[in-house]
Amino acid sequence: MTVTLRDVHCNTMANPRPSIIRIFHFVHIFMLILGSGIPYSLENEFVGNYSNSFLSHVPRLLSSKTTVLDLSLNNITGLQIKDFKSLPKLRVLKLSHNEIQYLDISVFKFNQNLEYLDLSHNKLWKISCHPLMNLTYLDLSFNEFEALPICEEFANMSQLDFLGLSATRIQKSDLLPICHLNLSHILLDLQRFHEKKEKLESLPVLSTKILQIIFPPNRAFSVQLDMSVNNVRELGLTNINLDDDKCSIFIDFLSKVMNNLRFLNLTLHNVEITWKCFVGILQFLWHKPLEYLFIYNLTLVEKINEEPFIYYETSLKGLKIELLTNKVYLFLQTYLYQIFSEMNIKMLTMSDTALLYMLCPSKPSPFQYLDFTNNLFTDNIFQGCRNLSLLQTLILQKNKLKHLSNIVHMTETMMSLKHLDLSQNSISYNADNSNCHWAESLLVLNLSSNELTDSVFRCLPPSITVLDLHRNKIRSIPKEMSSLETLQELNIAFNSLSDLPGCDTFSSLSRLVIRYNSVSRPSAHFFNSCQNIKSLHAGDNPFLCTCELREFSKNMATLSKRVVSGWPSSYKCAFPDSYKGTQLKDFHLSPLSCNLVLLIITISITGLVLMIVTIFLCIHFDLPWYLRMIFQWTQTRRRTRNISIDKLERTFQFHAFISYSELDSGWVKYELLPKLEDEDIRICLHERNFVPGKSIVENIINCIEKSHKSIFILSPNFIQSEWCHYELYFAHHKLFHEGSDNLILILLEPISQYTIPAKYHKLKALMAQRTYLEWPTEKSKQVLFWANIRAAFNMKLALVEEDNDTEIR
Repeated sequence: MTVTLRDVHCNTMANPRPSIIRIFHFVHIFMLILGSGIPYSLENEFVGNYSNSFLSHVPRLLSSKTTVLDLSLNNITGLQIKDFKSLPKLRVLKLSHNEIQYLDISVFKFNQNLEYLDLSHNKLWKISCHPLMNLTYLDLSFNEFEALPICEEFANMSQLDFLGLSATRIQKSDLLPICHLNLSHILLDLQRFHEKKEKLESLPVLSTKILQIIFPPNRAFSVQLDMSVNNVRELGLTNINLDDDKCSIFIDFLSKVMNNLRFLNLTLHNVEITWKCFVGILQFLWHKPLEYLFIYNLTLVEKINEEPFIYYETSLKGLKIELLTNKVYLFLQTYLYQIFSEMNIKMLTMSDTALLYMLCPSKPSPFQYLDFTNNLFTDNIFQGCRNLSLLQTLILQKNKLKHLSNIVHMTETMMSLKHLDLSQNSISYNADNSNCHWAESLLVLNLSSNELTDSVFRCLPPSITVLDLHRNKIRSIPKEMSSLETLQELNIAFNSLSDLPGCDTFSSLSRLVIRYNSVSRPSAHFFNSCQNIKSLHAGDNPFLCTCELREFSKNMATLSKRVVSGWPSSYKCAFPDSYKGTQLKDFHLSPLSCNLVLLIITISITGLVLMIVTIFLCIHFDLPWYLRMIFQWTQTRRRTRNISIDKLERTFQFHAFISYSELDSGWVKYELLPKLEDEDIRICLHERNFVPGKSIVENIINCIEKSHKSIFILSPNFIQSEWCHYELYFAHHKLFHEGSDNLILILLEPISQYTIPAKYHKLKALMAQRTYLEWPTEKSKQVLFWANIRAAFNMKLALVEEDNDTEIR
C-alpha cells in the first residue's frame, strides 16, 4: 500500500473539517476486505481477489461480471489488451506492488467503466497514454519515472479526483496538462528527486484541496520548487531533515506553497530537526493562515537552548505533536516546556513525547483542550495552577499519576473543566483523606485501568454525567456513598462486583456496562429501581443458574435488543456444571421447583389424594386385612426357616393339635382338616387320639406334648368351653417355658373383648396382640389364609410313629 499521510487527520484534539483523504482511505480499505482468490459477489459488486497470490501474469478466464479486481502484491511484469478485454464491467483495478516496467494505457480501451486504477509501487519508467474518460482515481506514485508521467490526454480526464505521481525532476511543461483540473488530492512522490543547480523555474499553479509531498528520506532537505497551489485545504509533507543551515530553505518552500492560501491544515511527518529550527518554523507559521498543525514522529537533535518566541495573534487553533524523540540529553527543561505552556491557542496535544512535566501558563491561558497521553507526568502536574480557567478537556492517559486526592486538588482551580481522562495510570484513593472538592463543572470522568477500590465512590464529582471505572479493583458500591443524581452513563466492567447496582443513588442512570465482573445472582432490585435504563451490558459474568436467576433472565428477555447489549450470546450459565455454557434464554426451571408455597400446596394436595385413595382401598378392598395377613405369613416363614431341624428332631408324633368347640366341629372337619391333610400335615384330634382310660386333662397335656404346633379355633363358642380353656392354658404354658412359637390362633368368628371372661386373661392378651389368623368368608381371601397356615409348618420335620396304646381304632 502507498505510504502516505492520509491518516494524519484522525486526531482527537479538535474537529477539523472532514478530510477528503479519509474518503480515499476508505476506498483502499474497501479494496482490501476481499476474500479468497475466487471472484465472489459483494452486495452489487462482483469481486475478484488475487492479491499476494504469486502471480506472474493476469489470470485467464476471469468472469465477465467482474467489477472489482485486486492483483496487488504479485510478480506481474507486463499487461496486455487481452488481459482485460473480457471485463467490460471492470470499475476498480489494483495493480500496486508488482514488477511492471512499461504501461500502455490502451490496454484498458475496452474497460470504459474503469474508475479506479492503482499502479503504485511498481518499476514503471515509461507510459503510453490513452484517454480514460471515467477515471477518478489514478495512482502512479512510487515508481521510477524520470519526468512526471503526465500525458496530454490527462487534460480531458475531467472526472479525475486523485492523482499520484513520482519523478526525479519536475519541469513546468510536465504540469501544464493538469493545471486546469480541479483535483481533490495530488500525491507527489519525490523520494528520488534531484535538485536543480540552475535557476528555479516557476511551476504552473495547481488546483487541489489536498497536496501531499514525500521528500527523499535520510537526506538533508534541499528541494527547491517554485510551486503555488490554489484552494489547498490540507498540505502534507513527509521526510523533513533540517539543520540550522537548511532551515531557511524549508521556510522559503513553505512560503511559496502557502502564498495566498487561507485556513490551511498542515501535516509534517518524519521530521528530524534542531530545536532552533523547530522554534523558527513555529514562529513563521504563527502568523500564517493556519488552523491546525500536526507533527508526527518528531526528532530533536544537536542542542536545546532558550529561544525567543513572540506569540502574535494567530489563526492557529490546534497543535498536535505525536511521538517525540529527544536526542538532546543535557538541557534545561524549562526551555522546552515554556514554549508550549505559553501558547495562545485553544488546543494542544503532546502524546508519546516522554515529557516529565508541563509548566503552568504564566498568565490566563486560552487553552480549552490539553492532551498529554503517554508521558511521564506525576501528581505534581498543574498543582495550584490558576491560569487554566478556560480549560474544558484534559487528557492525562498513560502517565505516572498515583494519588486521586492530588488530582482532585489540581482540578479545583479549573473552573470550566468538563472532561477529565485519567485512565491507565496507577491511581488509588485513601478514604481517610477528606480532600474531595472537584471542579464543579466536571461532567465526564475516566478513571479506568487504575488501582481504585470501593472507596472511590466516596470521592466523585457530584455533577458527573459519564463515569468510566472499568478495570479497577472494585468489589461493591458502598451504600453510604454520596448520591450521583446526574450520572447517566456508568462503565464498571472488569471489576469484582457480585451484583448489579441499584439506581437509588443513580436516579438518572440510562447506560450501564458491568460485563466481566462476579455477578452470579443478580437481584431484581436493579429492574425495580432503574426505570430509565436505555442500555445495559451485563454479559460475560459467572451466572449461577438457579431459581433466583429466572426472574433476571425473564426481565432481560423482555427488554429489546437495543437496550440489552450482547444478548443472548454473552449471557451464559457458569454454575452448576449441568447448565454450564447454556445461554440464559435457554435456561428453564419448572415453576413448581422454584415456588415454595406452590410446592407445599402440591405436596399437600397429593398427600391428601393418596390418603383418600388409601382409605377408599382399605374400605372397599379390606386392604388392612391383606396387609396383616401378608405380614403374618412373612413373619411365620421367617420363624419357620430360622428353627433348626436338629431342634425339632424330638418325639413329636403330630404336626399340630387342634382345639375347638364342638359347636365349630363342622368347619374343622369339612374345611380345615381336608386342607391340612392334603398337604401331608398330621393332625391330633381329641376325638381320635385321646387315650381311653386317661383323664381329659391328662389326654390334653399328652396331645400337646406330642404335637409340634397347637391350633386353636377361636369363636364365641370357644370361650364358652371349659375344656378349650384348659387346652389353651397348657399350650400357652409350653410356649412360655420352652420358648417355642407353637401357637396358631384362628379367629373363626369375631369376638369382642368385653365378652371374654376375666379368667381368660391369657386369651385376652393374645387377642390384644392380634397374633391370630382371621377366617375370611370371601372366597378371594381364603387363598391367602391357607397360605399362612401352610407357612407355619416345617414340612421337613420327621415324626415318630404313634404308640399302639394311644391309637384309637
